[in-house]
Amino acid sequence: MRKLFIGFLFLIFASSSFAKFVPDEGMWLPMFVEDMNYQEMKEMGLQLTPEEIYSINNSSLKDAIVNFGNFCTAEVISHKGLLLTNHHCGYGAIQDHSTVEHDYLTDGFWARSFEEELSNEGLTATFFVRMDDVTKKVLNEVTDEMNEQERAKAISEAKKPIIEEAEEDGKYVASVKSFYNGNEYYLFVYKVYRDVRLVGAPPSSIGKFGGDTDNWMWPRHTGDFSMFRVYSDKDGNPADYSEENVPLETEYALPLSLEGVEEGDFAMIWGYPGSTDRYRTSYGIKATLNEINPAINEIGRAILDAMKKNMDRSDAVRIAYADKYAGISNVWKNKKGESRGLKKLKVYDKKRMIEDKLMQWIDQDSDRKEKYGDLMKGYEEAYQKLTEKKALSKQWFFGLSSYASSMVQFAMQNQGIGNIVKSDKSDEEIQEELKKFEAKAEAHFEDYDVETEKDILQAILETLYNNVPLSDLPDVYKTIIADYDTDFEAYVDELFETSIFASEENFNEFLEKPKAKYFEKDMAPELINGFQGSMMQMRAETSAIQSELGKNKRLFLQALRTMNPDKAYYPDANFTMRLTYGEVAGYEPRDAVYYEHYTTLEGVMDKEDPNDPEFVVHEKLKELYEDKDYGRYAAEDGTMRVCFLSNNDITGGNSGSPVLNGKGHLIGVAFDGNWEAMSGDIAFEPELQRTISVDIRYVLFIVHKFAEAHNLLEELNIVEAKHPLPAVEMDKEKKMKKQSEEM
Repeated sequence: MRKLFIGFLFLIFASSSFAKFVPDEGMWLPMFVEDMNYQEMKEMGLQLTPEEIYSINNSSLKDAIVNFGNFCTAEVISHKGLLLTNHHCGYGAIQDHSTVEHDYLTDGFWARSFEEELSNEGLTATFFVRMDDVTKKVLNEVTDEMNEQERAKAISEAKKPIIEEAEEDGKYVASVKSFYNGNEYYLFVYKVYRDVRLVGAPPSSIGKFGGDTDNWMWPRHTGDFSMFRVYSDKDGNPADYSEENVPLETEYALPLSLEGVEEGDFAMIWGYPGSTDRYRTSYGIKATLNEINPAINEIGRAILDAMKKNMDRSDAVRIAYADKYAGISNVWKNKKGESRGLKKLKVYDKKRMIEDKLMQWIDQDSDRKEKYGDLMKGYEEAYQKLTEKKALSKQWFFGLSSYASSMVQFAMQNQGIGNIVKSDKSDEEIQEELKKFEAKAEAHFEDYDVETEKDILQAILETLYNNVPLSDLPDVYKTIIADYDTDFEAYVDELFETSIFASEENFNEFLEKPKAKYFEKDMAPELINGFQGSMMQMRAETSAIQSELGKNKRLFLQALRTMNPDKAYYPDANFTMRLTYGEVAGYEPRDAVYYEHYTTLEGVMDKEDPNDPEFVVHEKLKELYEDKDYGRYAAEDGTMRVCFLSNNDITGGNSGSPVLNGKGHLIGVAFDGNWEAMSGDIAFEPELQRTISVDIRYVLFIVHKFAEAHNLLEELNIVEAKHPLPAVEMDKEKKMKKQSEEM
């Protein structure tokens, strides 16, 4: 096995395009696959040509990869615009359509016709058209003499005409993104479809089986998938939702393979990885361990406990807060695992070794010393200043707090309502302006529970009080200390009793009789202005530091690449389309333990616990298991495979990404990483890092046997397995023949 240290060094000093790559590391831009990766991929089992993988002139594999909602990935699996993604990616949409009477989270949802598919306001499907290197254009006016503010302004001005030209008067959506910490820039052109409808989702007992307990863990038994459909106008153009819209006729649809996967099989993943920081220095590692992740742990735990207590008391509350709880829980557990991995794998020490080697190279040349000599000193000083101001921890304390409290969010978004009421306009004019707030309020309070919000806000206020210096806290704390004797519960109770922003009843009462006097005693403005003021002050105090840190990051990576001009570096993820390739593989998490590369339905039954909502097994699924009624989706040994592992390099945003075999056929849907490699966004460890995917055969089994959604199966191009009849089907035939003979 490859040594951990060698695997880590590859992170920085990657092999040249003519040398041997480490195939399981790297998130590669599709534009460069032919030059950098194709030969390696071909040797590993890829059977497609470069043109079949990526082409801007002809239909290619890239046309089946979709940016789903700007937070996940999906893939096209039929020429009628049918998309496959993760259950947790579709979770928000499933929740939005769920009620206590129609609980799609618990029961699942399957549209039996186009007419039954459910629209989702604001959900988009973005198709990648092309990309271009525009580095020279963007940096044309940039000089070494510029400070960071001048540089940023020049770059911003240079981007505008490039984007405007690429968008062709609204036909496309374009963006210019920074790569290699601002050393290169690329143009990305997209077509964005705005009518995306929910088609199918298994119950949470399948799509979220294992819940938070199994999140980031292996062995995994989660059928983490859902289905959506893209609609267009009759000419195939993007359009807002309309009953007149039709399913999009897509250029490319992935075939679905029943061949299955075995250890060592080629595996390729395409998608939109969100963010990595593989070139983070030792100073960044130290700040992550000592400030950032501890802050997330403290505030995240407090918020989650407050939510969970209330979600357990009511199905309505559970449904309303399910998506937000899952999102915060995912970040919280990820950061716990990240800290564990950084410490266990001694990433700080390894980073220092790389930095020492770089500084030795810099010190060997006077020109290099002039340009890069103060590089690491600059890092040290910047992080020292941020540490003194506790800026990194406060950023997360305030950020997660603002996100978690729906009351705070609503007040922030609608505080301008006070200016309307206090204006000199007539009552009729004021009433007309207030009408636009009615729909916003109705949507907001639909997923809102007063008791839950009170507990969340109290938990936030107490956690900040116990972890942030009083001098850095919003002024509202002076009120809480002086007027409420630091009784957070009493403060929150009065706030929710009196503020127009704190409950639907209060807000509607205000809309009926909009008077300026409501705002004279409203406690919410003081709270939100305090939070916003603290965040603005923090940004102002650290703006120059962050700017200098950005310069150091750019020069650091520039120096590394200059030191190794023949090396191929992959850029950090930034939610642009990437390709990663590797193989199906198990792993050894610790001494004397080896994890197989797949799990089966038997493992679902082993984990069943009717008293734990995370491990409830649906009765119909149990019946299918007991009857071994797997159809053509069984493996050769007769088992029903559920999930599998590969050593592909992915991160958040890759959720829902297609896992493809050498023929470009869909073999799985990526949905998670493993606990032992949670530090992977910072340092890839090839011996440990694994991608967890749901087997496409399990997806099809659920659609066919469990949901009986035959209308969906008819759309798909399903490639049959090598074995014409699964072993379980042979066994059933033998059983039936024997029963017939006995009769």
